[in-house]
Amino acid sequence: MAGEDSAASGHRTAPHTADLRIEAWAPTREGCVAEAMIGLVDAFADRAGVPPIGERAADIGPAADPDLLVAALDEVIYRLDVAGELVLAADVTAGDGGRLRLRMTVGDAGRAEPVGAVPKAVSLHGLRLAEDSGAWTCAVTVDV
Repeated sequence: MAGEDSAASGHRTAPHTADLRIEAWAPTREGCVAEAMIGLVDAFADRAGVPPIGERAADIGPAADPDLLVAALDEVIYRLDVAGELVLAADVTAGDGGRLRLRMTVGDAGRAEPVGAVPKAVSLHGLRLAEDSGAWTCAVTVDV
């Protein structure tokens, strides 16, 4: 994936039968997870013009890398479902003992222009987060 795009970090979505497939890449594991989080949001909402209303933090793990990716994406869906908050930006850092720390800038989801189906859950089928040739890549299917 990283070789398919000139940017060192990025994300893209691809149609998947009745679902959504998100692919992301970055030089670090944490950057890859952050890209996937924003890729998920960009698949269903236009973040442009949505003003920030606050910062949220969450610690996830300890878990295997793919499970950490699922937990981070679940946090994006949780913020939307429970608090009506849209993740506008994500910063992910390594924590102690196999944990990740998520710091998210959030906005009112009601102010965003919808661009796709709202995510319901992250699927474990075809889940991947791994280092490949010095860069981290991930792929995940999301039920919409």
